This record gives sequence, C-alpha cells and structure tokens, in this order.
Amino acid sequence: MQSFSKDFQSELTRLLRWRRDVRRFRTDPVDEALLSECLDAFLLAPSVGLSEPWRVVRVESQAARAAAYHNFEAANQEALAGYAGEKAKIYSGLKLSGMQDAPVQLAIYCDESTAKGAGLGAKTMPEMRRYSVVGAINLFWLTTRARGLGVGWVSILDPKQLSQDLSISKDWSLVAYLCVGWPEEASNTPELEQLGWEDRRGDLPIERR
Repeated sequence: MQSFSKDFQSELTRLLRWRRDVRRFRTDPVDEALLSECLDAFLLAPSVGLSEPWRVVRVESQAARAAAYHNFEAANQEALAGYAGEKAKIYSGLKLSGMQDAPVQLAIYCDESTAKGAGLGAKTMPEMRRYSVVGAINLFWLTTRARGLGVGWVSILDPKQLSQDLSISKDWSLVAYLCVGWPEEASNTPELEQLGWEDRRGDLPIERR
C-alpha cells in the first residue's frame, strides 16, 4: 500500500483548508493546457460501477452565458424574498456568483441513462451516479486549487431552465454550475463565515449505533 510523508499529509490538509468556494474572480484567461490538466482529474475519480456518468459542458458563447446569468438573477431574487430580518439583510449583501467575471464556466451533468457500468451499484440507489459526479467535481476542485485557480459552485439556478437554454439531453441532470478562474483575493475563510451567515463547526458530530 502506498504511503505518503508527513510533509505531504500536512500540505494536503492545507489544500483542503484553501479549497474554499470562490465568488470573486479576476477576468484573466485560463490557459487551455492548464484547464485541460485540471479537467483530467475527472478521469481519476471513482464512480459507481465504473459508470463515469459525468458530462462536462463548456458554457462559452455570449448567449449561453447571458441566459445562465439571467437564470441566476431570477432565482436569486426569489431566494431573497424567502428571508426576513437579519438573514435577509446579510443575504442581500452576499456575492453568490462569479458568473460575470469568471473566464471559465462549466455546467456539470450526470448522464442518468448511461449504459456504462451496466447499472452495477445503481439499481437500488440510482442517485449514486450523481454522487459519483459530486466526487469527481471535488477532485477537480482540489486539483485547480493546487494550481492556484479557484472554483465557485453556483447552486441558485433553475436546472430545468438552464438545461433548456443549453439544449441539454433530457437524460442528463444538472449537478453543478462551476465558475473557474484566478481568485481576486487570497483567503481561506469562506465569505459566508466572514459575514456571519453561519459558523463552521469545530468538531464532527458522530453517532454510534
């Protein structure tokens, strides 16, 4: 079994701390070779039945990006209307998307109808395909961060509308809309924590049965 040095383990922990969600990006382009290197992390990810159900869509055209951002704005206004008091005040000041600045934007889908893997491990829990996509995204995220790039996961979206606007197969389900680029500032503390939306737990609650 391969083992890793204490120095490597320490650096890995540091990487996990710096993985944070980035919403503020510089507009500098990302070199295609570097992006390709980061995307190759998907090929190293585990997946149920080795189904590799992830599908990556580059959102590049002005029309596609405009539609995605309009989608976010509408969903964001609807979400704001659901809060009141201090939460509404904090929410209205949050920057919840880097879609206006991030040079790379990716819509990550799960192919629910893939024949690859022959359904192994997904017959009783079909959601395992989507969980596999989430695991692959996490590897991509860590890989980009290790190279100085940042990733922001935009979840305030209408997935059906986005899929329609991007002409996506009905067999694919949206898992993530990712903004990728060079962070505007260096911080390992999430903005939600900085602004008092929530505090990070100091310990892990574990139950025993």
